[in-house]
Amino acid sequence: MKKLETPVPRLALSKPEAAAAIGVGPDYFEEHVAPALRIVRVGRRKLVPITELERWLSEHAESVPMIAPHKAPPRR
Repeated sequence: MKKLETPVPRLALSKPEAAAAIGVGPDYFEEHVAPALRIVRVGRRKLVPITELERWLSEHAESVPMIAPHKAPPRR
């Protein structure tokens, strides 16, 4: 098989890759994230579509209030 000159963007990740992509460990991913995701089975492999990770992140995102930057008191 000829190697492609330009990398092909990944559309799905393995569960360990998906966990790493969102910054959590594999155990946390399996317990708290994976149950809410649709997966794709390819033979024995289970792949997580990138769109599912993006959906999960969007649904679990919190709004953080903006804090005014600290102003140093004027010098005398």
